[in-house]
Amino acid sequence: MATKTLSRPGLEAHRESLTLAFPELVSRLADSIGRKLTAYVAGVKDVRALDRWIDGKEPYGEAGPRLRLTFQVVRTLLDHDPPKVVQAWLMGVNPELGDRVPLRLLREGDLSLVAPEVLAAARAFIAGG
Repeated sequence: MATKTLSRPGLEAHRESLTLAFPELVSRLADSIGRKLTAYVAGVKDVRALDRWIDGKEPYGEAGPRLRLTFQVVRTLLDHDPPKVVQAWLMGVNPELGDRVPLRLLREGDLSLVAPEVLAAARAFIAGG
């Protein structure tokens, strides 16, 4: 692991979440946490929406910002843990979040409020693990 990653966890994840083309971001997120969880965060019932976005269609509603934030969280965690651990972290009740589930916050929460909370919880998990 790079020293930069250890001293500033999530910096590269933040950069990638902003600079990756949306089709690439969706593809990498689906590969990391699975298509069903990716679709859940995006608020779509059908995973075929992911294929449309990967093919270049524009996302609708808040799907874009929600998936970019989720990618940032997932990418930060993947620097330290395998995908199965990251998936479990996303779906588990989290004491750093007042016993709320990160995945639900990423899907339903006001992004301006939940983004700092979920990112802080991810960093706390890294620091404690």
